[in-house]
Amino acid sequence: MTSKTRPRTISVYLYIPNIIGYIRVLLNCYAFAICFTNKELFSILYFISFVCDALDGWFARKFNQVSTFGAVLDMVTDRISTACLLVILSQVYRPNFVFLSLLALDIASHWLQMYSTFLVGKSNHKDVKDSTSWLFKLYYGNRMFMGYCCVACEVLYITLFLLAKESEKLTDVLLDAGKQSIIYSALLALLLFGWATKQLVNIIQMKTAADLCVLYDLNNKHNA
Repeated sequence: MTSKTRPRTISVYLYIPNIIGYIRVLLNCYAFAICFTNKELFSILYFISFVCDALDGWFARKFNQVSTFGAVLDMVTDRISTACLLVILSQVYRPNFVFLSLLALDIASHWLQMYSTFLVGKSNHKDVKDSTSWLFKLYYGNRMFMGYCCVACEVLYITLFLLAKESEKLTDVLLDAGKQSIIYSALLALLLFGWATKQLVNIIQMKTAADLCVLYDLNNKHNA
């Protein structure tokens, strides 16, 4: 009798935001398959996938289709797509360890944040009300600010990919782009500020999540 009233597993897989998530995966797969043969199309498809990241959250709230599976799918898609782009940038720019370091920071901070979230019993990794960092709370508490930082970061990476030739120095490309005009300089400054803020948030997030894991261990030993 209970099995008849319980929602079917397939229904969660077919939630509108989750279907958008599958579309994002397909877009990214095709985009990265053609990234070196058609940079412009790659950039368009990658950015469309990125925009869909905001749409799936809106649909989830609109139709009451928020799910743990959807949240994990969303984060995994974000992390893998950004990781792949950073790996590509590490192949066309010198020094390549800059992008590989950014890749390591991105994965480590989000994995630790997700793990610590479930460890302490929170339902959402964006629940940071108890954090002591005002920047961390501002980032996850203000959708506009978070959106700006994420857009700036991804657009900067896409722009660098479009500007890249073969084995170029990163500093040279940034300086040349900034010298084009005052408008280009201002746009580049906006992108770099949003990017830098997001990296700082990643560092804070990693440290905060690590602290939660340590406190969890200490509490378990104290209560044992």
